[in-house]
Amino acid sequence: MARIAHLSDIHFGAHDPKIVAATEAWLQQHQPELVIVSGDFTQRAKRDQFRAAAAWLNRLRAAGMKLLVIPGNHDVPLYDLLRRFSAPLRRYKRYISNDLCPFYEDDAVAILGLNTARSLTIKDGRINHDQMRILRDRFASVAPDKTRILVTHHPLFAMPIGRGGELSEAVGRHEDAIRAARAAGIHIALAGHFHRTYAETAQKMVAHAGGALVIQAGTATSTRLRNAEPQSFNWLHVHRHDSIELQVVVWDGAGFRRGHHVAYSRTENAWTAQPIIDSAAMPGIRIAQQAQGSGSDP
Repeated sequence: MARIAHLSDIHFGAHDPKIVAATEAWLQQHQPELVIVSGDFTQRAKRDQFRAAAAWLNRLRAAGMKLLVIPGNHDVPLYDLLRRFSAPLRRYKRYISNDLCPFYEDDAVAILGLNTARSLTIKDGRINHDQMRILRDRFASVAPDKTRILVTHHPLFAMPIGRGGELSEAVGRHEDAIRAARAAGIHIALAGHFHRTYAETAQKMVAHAGGALVIQAGTATSTRLRNAEPQSFNWLHVHRHDSIELQVVVWDGAGFRRGHHVAYSRTENAWTAQPIIDSAAMPGIRIAQQAQGSGSDP
């Protein structure tokens, strides 16, 4: 079994220091095998924001945690046009990671991160054909009994997160990206960007999407919330490629507490969900499957 903490949308520069400290404390207490951060380390890609993010990551490493990180659209300068178009991820590479396609593998899981942030768009994401090739090639030699996980900042799929349940924009080259993920046999697709928790089977979102379970993380530490959903992150227990548990860990104003807890099992490319009764879980926080609220801002 692999225990994985999935955080997203940290947004140093628009963060709550108390909540940042609480994420460290929670992770140190629970010691996941891997911490995934799916982008938006900064609010405006400023040097001091990257330095704060790097210090936070270094404290996690010093506590013995392994990390897999990718950038988000907020990690590309918005107003510094020269830097935005000439070297959009220079500061990210300097302070966070030089690897834009990180890969992690152990006895239970194989995980690939892909950068979807682009300088030509303000908030939307994109996957290019070279990345699709990397996606297929990386998983080609992975043992069939391992859980295959793809991490992006922008979700591959359109999300029903508008005020009336309308769909968000899908990642650029959406159909090609889904075909590549299906060819790679992806079991779980993790992303962030919208500051909303969400989980759904890919087949219910797009026909012929393959057997992936799509899991979105909310914002872990940002003060810019969506539809009053509190700060949160995901806690995954990956038992097998056909059996996982997902629990949302939620900020209650004083600390992080366990929230909605769901077990997922997979048969014939279909995931089924079974809520787990947890008397200690924080009430009122649920993994959305028809979320309502506003989308992401630039």
